Amino acid sequence: MTTLKDGRLTGAFTAIVTPFTPDGSRIDAARLDEQIAFQARGGVKGIVAAGTTGESPTLSEAEWESLVSRCVERGRASKLLVIAGTGSNSTAHAEELQRRARALGADATLSVNPYYNKPTQEGLYRHFMRVADAAPIGVMLYNIPGRTGVALTPATVERLSAHPNIVAVKEATGSTDSASEIAERCPGVALLSGDDSITLPFASVGGVGVVSVASNVVPERVSALCRAFLGGRWEEALGLHRGLFALCRALFLETNPIPVKTALALLGRDTGVLRLPMSEASEATRRALHEVLTRQGLL
Repeated sequence: MTTLKDGRLTGAFTAIVTPFTPDGSRIDAARLDEQIAFQARGGVKGIVAAGTTGESPTLSEAEWESLVSRCVERGRASKLLVIAGTGSNSTAHAEELQRRARALGADATLSVNPYYNKPTQEGLYRHFMRVADAAPIGVMLYNIPGRTGVALTPATVERLSAHPNIVAVKEATGSTDSASEIAERCPGVALLSGDDSITLPFASVGGVGVVSVASNVVPERVSALCRAFLGGRWEEALGLHRGLFALCRALFLETNPIPVKTALALLGRDTGVLRLPMSEASEATRRALHEVLTRQGLL
């Protein structure tokens, strides 16, 4: 394997949910501590705080800072890497979040494509170069056109990879073609899957891990999958992939993080509360999740 700019960024990273109190008014710090400890016991490499799964658009500035700070403190105590979500559709705001994440002690940041603006590839390039210049901390690009309305092309990722602080990409395009091209063009950049169900296909074309939703529920299984393919044990990895597949699909029956928070509530590990404009899961989704969790031996 080609030497990565940041060799720590391989394996399973949990896009951790942000637990709220029953009325949704505050972050439930005690529950967050429990979630982080659960992830550490499950063997993941790290956690991603204030990402999509963490409902970052609904967090106040003070809540974002409190969440990242607590994740760094508790994560570090549990020997987990902590990646802070710092993306924004305002370049100046994203730069400020970079500086704050660095000051709070995060190990790296996750920076999403600017959403709603729909910049050109040149605009994306300039945005991320400014983000990478803002603070001495590694940046994981977050390529998720289904949420943002625009995709980073492999050619733009290659241009960005020349910056020493751009060290990884979370590829949530669902395209093995895009993943293959990024892996070929940018050998020093850690390619991580942004979709649980295609972690293994991405690994077959150069992926080195996943930023996972499913690991909120089964961190030990997602970690085992990554260890298997990173160790060249492809038959074992295929068995683990097949065992996880139904759960991965069920966790995206509705918009993330609605299903995963519902699953955690069914397991007694979260209130399941979401902040508007996210609403609770439909009864059909709840039934489907209950069924798959039961078949997985979790209920």
